[in-house]
This record gives sequence, C-alpha cells and structure tokens, in this order.
Amino acid sequence: MKRPRVLVLIAVVVIALIWLLWPSSYSRVANLSSRGTAIVAFGDSLTAGFGAASGEDYPTKLAQLIRMPVVNAGVSGDTTESALARIDADVLAREPRLVIVGLGGNDFLHGVPIATTEANLRTIVQQIERRGSMVILLGFRFPSMNANYESMYERIAHDERCLLVPNVLRGILTDPSLKSDEIHPNGRGYALIAERIAGPCKGLLRVADRRR
Repeated sequence: MKRPRVLVLIAVVVIALIWLLWPSSYSRVANLSSRGTAIVAFGDSLTAGFGAASGEDYPTKLAQLIRMPVVNAGVSGDTTESALARIDADVLAREPRLVIVGLGGNDFLHGVPIATTEANLRTIVQQIERRGSMVILLGFRFPSMNANYESMYERIAHDERCLLVPNVLRGILTDPSLKSDEIHPNGRGYALIAERIAGPCKGLLRVADRRR
C-alpha cells in the first residue's frame, strides 16, 4: 500500500476514535440513571400554551413527537421566584425522570435583576437534580443592553450539568404567522418549539436508557 493511502487510513481511524470517545453533551448530564418516571415541562405561559388552542401547547406536541407522556406544569405569569415556590407540589411530587425548565421571560418583563434570575434558576435546577432527576434547560434571548441572558443560560447548563436547548424562540417572535400576540406563539409557533426540543430530548433519553 502506498504511503499516502496509509496516512489517509490512519487519519480516518483517528477521527473515528475521537468521535467515539469524545464526551457528548448528553453523557455529562447529571442523573442519567434516574429512576423517576414522569417527564415534566415546568415553566410559565410559554409552557402553559397561552395564545394557542387546547392541545396546541408545546408539551402536548412534544409528547406526540417523542411518543411519551409529558406533564404540563406551566403557569402563566410565573417568574423564577414564583416557580420556585411551587416546585415541590408541581414538579418534585411527581417523581420526575426528566424536567424541562423554561423560565426567565417574566423576570425580564418585570425588570428583575439578571443576577436574581440566575440565582433562582440555579436553585430550581439544583433542587430537581438533588431529587435525582435530569434537567433540560430552555435558553432564551431577550433584548437587553446590559444583560446577556444567553450567557446566563449557558453558565447554568454548564455548571449544573443539564442539557441546554439554546434560543428556543429564535425566529418565532419576529414572524407574525407564528405568534398569537406580541410575545406569545400560536399553535404553529408552539409546534416549532416542540420540534426544537424533541431531538435533544430523544437523544438524552436514549443515552439515559443505557444507564438504567
């Protein structure tokens, strides 16, 4: 075999080994061996499905895509503080295997300091993980001149070892055909959110199933 072909073969083998051994974003998620049962979507009006007809909320659409039940624990108007106050009854009491956390929009709208939002979100994620459940964190981009919300969600996901689905509203709030009002999606918008979560959710569950 000629030398160039040998070098190409070696390069292919090295790349394959790197691909196989490199830790994925799923493998670093806390509590992959969770013994919980429920999948819970925990959030505000974007989780509750405000602005869409019954059954058009993203948790319902997500359940159809992943072919597993998803509990909708969204409450319109929730801030990170009010969500934290109900986490025991609405989330932890359900013995979740996986919790999808989508919060922060109302903090932004009410002028809550981003440091407070970050502290509350960290506490929410930590309480869920202490119960032995996995977390998917939904990231958002808000139009702020002095606060980088995207970086905040990235920090929390990295530090607390949860899976981040970044900028889940991208393209929705600027497209009138996907909105019911200025800040809420319609049924088509929520379906798009569900699609963006479904792939990472299925990938995480596949990895977690191998740990059970």
